Amino acid sequence: MPAFGIILAEMDQEREDIQLSSSEPFRLLRWKNSVNSVEVVKAGRANPIRGFGDHWHFHRAMELTFIAHGGGTRFVADHIEMFHTGDLVLIGSNVPHYWHSPRRYAGLSLQWDFPPEHGIWNFGEAVAPLRTLSKAALRGLHLYGPTAAAAAKAMAELADLDGLPRLLAFLELLSSITRAPPEEIRPLAARAFSIEGTADHQDAIARAVSYILAHHHEPVRLKDLLRLTGMSRATFARQFVRHAGKPFSVFVNQVRLQAVCRALIESKTPISTIAFDHGFNQLSFFNRIFRRELGTSPTEYRSRPLPGHSTDAEP
Repeated sequence: MPAFGIILAEMDQEREDIQLSSSEPFRLLRWKNSVNSVEVVKAGRANPIRGFGDHWHFHRAMELTFIAHGGGTRFVADHIEMFHTGDLVLIGSNVPHYWHSPRRYAGLSLQWDFPPEHGIWNFGEAVAPLRTLSKAALRGLHLYGPTAAAAAKAMAELADLDGLPRLLAFLELLSSITRAPPEEIRPLAARAFSIEGTADHQDAIARAVSYILAHHHEPVRLKDLLRLTGMSRATFARQFVRHAGKPFSVFVNQVRLQAVCRALIESKTPISTIAFDHGFNQLSFFNRIFRRELGTSPTEYRSRPLPGHSTDAEP
């Protein structure tokens, strides 16, 4: 099994229970080498906690994640793509997500939770942009340009703040994102996605998704997924689209393509071998779907310069 597949085989969807105080409903996380070694940072102090970023998970708190160094593959709801140094992504409440990297990578994550009963909503129209942002973030938002640069800088500065200056800096950070021009924000998922709102068949679909991620390099048979989920063919097809936003066959091919893209960049293995190793049995189909999804051929993709910063952000 390729290294990519090994990591995915260990993935399982899990709800992360984020404990935030009523007096300060946000926290800043930092990791320097791996999301397994995470610290909560505040006022120049760091306290280690368990990290959840190494598998597919979700939590009620919203999350703004900045990649300070490194790269890998990012899963946000039904969206799959590579991430790079400088990426800044906002994840909405209960949206499943996962960052995978075969090497060390560093970053910051700001998490906050404003449930309906939170006092911030008593400010009425003044916080209406936050409601709009919260809804938009259910698709996952990739931030660019000056907005991303300012937000990344503000996140880094929060690490040394405390008290009222910290609260003010946090609110100004959120305000700056709500004011971002449309060209500096890119939705990731095809639709709004929230585990909490689609719970009826979520466990079964989560098992199917985990199976696909673990076995993408092998033939993924519908009968195996039906047995795994205990669903009929019609119910499975309907519920997979409802939860994942696309038919399972499309999801499988997109997972495979991202694994192929990483292999194209990181190795000199022949393209045909890479395609076969990642579940594509016909080169003509592989070439056709690669161009359709990525807008280029595998050969052209491999010859491109390695991606650098995808935003101008520097903490």
